[in-house]
Formats: sequence, structure tokens, C-alpha cells
Amino acid sequence: MLLLSLPRFAEAQYVLKEADQQFELFNYNKAIDLYEQAYKKKATLHAAERLAESYQFIRNYFQAENWYAIAVEMPESKTENILNYARMLQQNAKYHEAKVQYLNYFEKNKSISAALQNNLISSCDSALIWMKNPKQVILDNQIALNSSQSDWGSFPYQNGIVFTSDRENNIQAVNLKKPFLKFDGNRLPNKKIYGWTGNGYLKLYLKQGTDSAMVFPVIANTNYHVGAASFTADGNTMYFTLTGIPEEIKNKTNTINIEIYSSTKDASGKWAEPKPFVYNRLNEYSVGDPYISRDGARLYFASDMPGTLGGTDIFYVDKTATGDWGAVINFKEVNSTGNERTPYVDDKGCFYFSSDGRIGMGGLDIYQMAKPGKSQIQNMGYPINTPQDDFAFNLDSGTGLAYLSSNRPGGLGSDDIYSLDSRSIFALKLAGKVYDKNTNLPIANAVVTVSKVNGPSLKMATDAAGTFSFDLDGQTDYSLSAEKTNYSAHLSNFTTKGMTLSTIINKDLFIEPLALASAIQIEKIYYDFDKWDIRPDAAVELDKLIKIMMDNPNISIELGSHTDSRGRDLYNQSLSQKRAQSAVEYIISKGINSNRISAKGYGETQLLNECANGIKCSEQSHQKNRRTEFKIIKQ
Repeated sequence: MLLLSLPRFAEAQYVLKEADQQFELFNYNKAIDLYEQAYKKKATLHAAERLAESYQFIRNYFQAENWYAIAVEMPESKTENILNYARMLQQNAKYHEAKVQYLNYFEKNKSISAALQNNLISSCDSALIWMKNPKQVILDNQIALNSSQSDWGSFPYQNGIVFTSDRENNIQAVNLKKPFLKFDGNRLPNKKIYGWTGNGYLKLYLKQGTDSAMVFPVIANTNYHVGAASFTADGNTMYFTLTGIPEEIKNKTNTINIEIYSSTKDASGKWAEPKPFVYNRLNEYSVGDPYISRDGARLYFASDMPGTLGGTDIFYVDKTATGDWGAVINFKEVNSTGNERTPYVDDKGCFYFSSDGRIGMGGLDIYQMAKPGKSQIQNMGYPINTPQDDFAFNLDSGTGLAYLSSNRPGGLGSDDIYSLDSRSIFALKLAGKVYDKNTNLPIANAVVTVSKVNGPSLKMATDAAGTFSFDLDGQTDYSLSAEKTNYSAHLSNFTTKGMTLSTIINKDLFIEPLALASAIQIEKIYYDFDKWDIRPDAAVELDKLIKIMMDNPNISIELGSHTDSRGRDLYNQSLSQKRAQSAVEYIISKGINSNRISAKGYGETQLLNECANGIKCSEQSHQKNRRTEFKIIKQ
């Protein structure tokens, strides 16, 4: 038995080693595929933790939550996994569950300060209140700006908008809380592919009127990340972030800090060679997120330079009488023990920034201080903020619209740019309850999401009676879903098109408990005699399983095929394996990741009745044993 298991174990170890190498190089998408293969072969704590971390880094918080849930239940799991699990629950708007896990973490780690405990618990409590009392605003996805990739950091410029995007090379967004680049040995990073996501690099784009977005015409002198930018009021001076690579690279894995550069436009409209910010320190720390005041006299930026209160703080410098930048000042009034990002000042002097270190909904939230240094800092509430990252707030005085960037669900890409405007009195409402499909009892603390088709979404947790309600816009198509840990999701669609004012739409949702490792029979899966190809009638039934997997992206299943006892045992085993594999291949062909499903042929080893070898049974009794089932092996 040991000899038979050795090849599989050795293969798992080899795949795990390859996965670790990709993880250490920040190649998280590649690492995920390899770790999932390794975990499928041998379930280890290391693979589960690394999958959770990898999914967290690429901001797939649903999968990250799922893998942290697995990791915390495994022997010898670290206490830190509980904290990360709580954070992912918070990112997924499961605030009640997050609060339970935070308290669990505090119980096991007595060193956590009272201030941090209060921050985390108050964030969960406050978020639930904000979601039940959303701000009266309309958020619109700026489809003219956004792509299927990452688009963020908009700034008004010459009756248009300059923004940051990775669309050109079909890439995804970088998590700016981490270093931009990491590469092995003395090799330069690939000039087209960014290892963190396996895609390309960020660039600045300009969108004016109905014209297509074009690469902004500043010569940044780098093949790597460029963005985001801000401009003085006259549009003639810009400050932006870029990633350069040192000429000499030490023979070890390296991280590269980001820097700020400025450029001035001449009378002909050409941008001059960018000049480095005087406080750039490429080998010591990062400076980024520049915001230049309209008169060009003050530059705000984010940095992890020595003296920060947390990960990154907001600093500013003022121009001196000689035109040089003066001393760096830490803007302590807004900084916390977390990360502060994307500073902005409007025409009235209100200061805006993003932070993940204050009482908030999760990730980066946008905050406002009406009079810098003289007023309280306020969280801008829901739905301006969400459980995900919300940042880069600014105002366009020409249109009166506010803009923000967010990776909230329902966008076109990883990060999207949204406009923000006040909304009129609501007249249409949605009301309903969430029930347990098996017991018909109401479910408390389920997360209900109502989303505009191709637009933003709103979330709410059900109360003790399972109820929820939302204000709606007219003439809009919506999707509605409910989810709760260890339940299947329920999705439905509805519309307000053609409805009159003061209409209340009633929609109840029923979600079903997911039973781990329990066999669920797929009805009407038939095969031709002695064959294993998928017939059209079987495909219809398998499509139902495909929908379950698409609606519940966290689950992984084993698909098993069983035969009756007639025929030789070894032949039945082989036939059932071929049938199971055929069904799995059909499901994979419809877009389900192969790491989420496996085939298992049981032959005649798990009969449901007494019809074993040598026992006379009716055809109906034999048919009961010829079945296809699936088991949820991970959720």
C-alpha cells in the first residue's frame, strides 16, 4: 500500500514546490492553479494557507474566505488565520460572522490592544447600520471609461478625464498596498507581463468627449507602471507615479519602490522630460498617490517613509519662496496605524482620503475632513463605501460630478471608475425575506445583494426575521441574490421597467444548506449500453449541476458514477470511471475550472439495495444502483 501511494505523494510534493516558487515571485495566478492541484492530491495546511493568501492578493475575497475557513479548521493552524478569515468575511459583507471570528481571535491572542479591538468590532457594527441607512446618492459605472481590466484614479483635465488603466496589455490591477514588482536573481522583470497577475502594466489614459481613450502623451521613460496623475488648475503641470528599475540589480529577489515625477507642458503643448520628486528614495521607500494643489503650491502624497504611523501615511510639502519644495510634513490628523491613500482637496478646502485603519466597512474606505485640522473626520458611508476597496475620490467642478474608484462587485473589471450624484426621492421599493429552503424558517444575517444589470450593487444583512428592503430606480433591470456561509446561493432577476411610482416589489428568496460529503443524486443521467459518452438528455441534467457550480463559485465537487452488479466487477469499475470522467469533461468544457471537479468511478461497490452478485432482482431494482451522484468536497 505504501508503494502504491508514493507516486501520488511525490507528485503532490513536486507540484507544491513549483507552487511555492511562483508564490515567492508574486505570480499568484500561476501559484493558485498549482496549489489547487497539490491540495487536490494531498490536503495540507500549507497549501490551504497559500491558496487563501494568493486569492487575497488578487482580491478574490470569496475564494480567500473559503480557503481561510478551511485553514482555520485544520490541525496546527496558526491563530493569525482566524484574523485573516475574519477580514475576508468582512470584505464579503458577512459582518455578523466576521465579528464572531474577531472575538474568537481576541480570545486566543491576548496581546491585541483595546483600541484595535474596538476598531474592528465597531467597524462591523457601523457597517451594518450604514447598509440599512444608505446615502441618497446615485452611483453610475462610467462605461465610457471602464474596460474589462482595471481602471481607476480619474482626474479632470481639459474637458476630459485622465485615468489609470492596464487595458492595453489586457492586465489586471495591482494591489498598491504591496511593492509593485518582485523578480528573481539578476533578471530584469518582463517588460510586458506583470508577475503579480500574469498580465501587463498600468498606463495613463486620456478620454475627451466621444473620442476613444488614448494613452496620455507624457514620456514616462519606463516600461513598467505609470499612474495615477493630478494637475494644477491651468493644466500645465502634472505629477504622477511611476515604477523605474535600478540599473544594477543585486543577485537576489528584489522589490522595487515607486516614485513621483512631474512634467510641465510648453507653449506648443508638448510635455517636458519628467523630473524626479526631490524626496524620491528608490532604494529606501515608496512615494506615490500625488495630489498637487490647484495653485501648485502644495503637494500631498502617500509614503511608507520612516516616521509613518502605519503602513503608508499621507504627507505634504509646500513650495518655498525660492520655488523649491520645503520640509516633508506628516499629516498626522488623518493618519492611522493602517494605510492612508489617495489624498484630494476640493475647491472649498474639504480634504478627502482613503484609509483601511479607521472604523469602516472593510478594505479602503473614503473619508472627509471638512476643514483640515479643525473638524472631525467622517466616513462617507454606504454605498459610497463598500466592504471592498473604495478610493481616489475627486470632484469635477465643470460637471459637478464626483468620482471614485472601487473594486466592488458588479463592475466591468477589477477596479472601475464610478460617478456620484445626489438622487431624487425614492418611489419604488423592494421588500422580502430569506428562508431556509428545507425548513421554510427565516434566516437572519444572510447577505442580500440587489444589482443593476451592468451596474453597481447594494447589500444588506437580513434582520432576525429574515427581512430585507431596498430603494430602487425606475426603468432598470436588476438581479437579486442571497448568500450565507454553508448555504447555496439563490439568484433571481426582476425589472422596474413599466412600473408606476409607489410600487412595492415583493421578492422572497430560498437558500438551501450545503451538506459537505453527502451524496446528491443527479436525476435522469443515462448512458447507452456499454458506452460512456454524454447523451443530450444527460447533458440537460448536467447543465443544472453546472449552474449550481457557477452560482456557488466556492464549492468543489466529486462526481461519482455507479453501476449495478451485473457484469464483471473490474469491468464495472472501469466503465463507471469512464462515465464519471466523461461527465466531468463535459462540465469542464462549459467553463468550470478543472481544479474544482474530479471524477470517481465506484463500479458496483456502493449498492443501494440487496441486488449484489448472484441475487435475482427486477430491472427497476438494478436501475436504482445505476446512478450518477455528486458530493461537495470543499465549500
